[in-house]
Formats: sequence, structure tokens, C-alpha cells
Amino acid sequence: MKVSREQVAQNRLKILEAAGRLFREHGYESVSVAQVMKAAGMTHGGFYGYFASKDELVVEALAYVATTSPAVGGDLAGYIERYLSGPHRDDCAGGCPLAGLAAETRRQSDEARAQMTRSIAGQLERLAQDMPGDSAEAVRRAATGSLATMVGALVLARVCDNPQLAAQLLDDSRDWLLEKNRLG
Repeated sequence: MKVSREQVAQNRLKILEAAGRLFREHGYESVSVAQVMKAAGMTHGGFYGYFASKDELVVEALAYVATTSPAVGGDLAGYIERYLSGPHRDDCAGGCPLAGLAAETRRQSDEARAQMTRSIAGQLERLAQDMPGDSAEAVRRAATGSLATMVGALVLARVCDNPQLAAQLLDDSRDWLLEKNRLG
């Protein structure tokens, strides 16, 4: 039975969504193609009709999750509060791909690293649109410092086995960023 182009596109999105969630939850090396396809509701054998390799899937999944990540949307304070929250900390599979995959992407293909670089640059651009600052340089620095603080705080809170310290990392970083960016 021949599958329509629309169905192929829908299936591809299902695979990318499943891969993005599984990679963020478990890491690239811990997730097999068979697991991705099962999570997408398809058979393992169909994978190569959509992607040439797992490496290609990694790159495409990184691009996909970058485009589906929540935007700042003109509410920088709200964005910071949502990002540095307990629910976001606990949602590794659905959370920020930078916090979930940046360190692991260092060990991936050049193409995956290039895609992660594009994702970082894109996130900086989106943040800069809402950052306070007297000059383009000040806005750029504020966006860079804010992104690095948010991602770093989230990574540390996720790895921490002390719930109080994990909450403190998020709370203190959130409060500091709101104060630093004159939002709180």
C-alpha cells in the first residue's frame, strides 16, 4: 500500500517528536532506532524510508525540537519563571533541548554540533528581542548571560539529588536574572 506524501510528512514528524523526547530523556546513545520507531507507533523496518542513519535522525531531531521550543513571546519575566521552575526541571523529555542535550551533542557528528550551534544562536536571538539594554552590545551580553545562567541552573538542578538544593539553584538563578534584567 502506497503512503501519501501527507502521511509521509506526518510520520516523519511523529518520528522527530518521539526522537526529540527520547533523546532529551535518555541521551543519544541510550536510545535505539527501534525505541524511537516504537514510540512513534511504527515498525523499526520503516525507519530507513525516512532517514539514512541514526546520525541523520539526531540532526533532524535537534532541528525539530529547536523550532518547537516555547518562545519568549514578549514576556521575558514569565519566560524566565517558567524556564527556571520545578515542572520544567522535572520534564526532561519535553524540556529545553539545550539543557537536555548540549553536553552530549559535543560527542556527536559535526552536523549535530552545527545544528546545536544554530539552536543556541537562534535562542540568543529570540532572547535578545526582549532583553533590556542601552546598546546592541548590552542586549547581546544580557541575552548571552541569561541563556547561560538558565541552561546552567537547569542542568545543575536536574543532576542534583538534594531537592532543597535543586530548588535553591532554580529560585536563586531566577531571582538573580529577574533583578539583573530589571524585571522583578
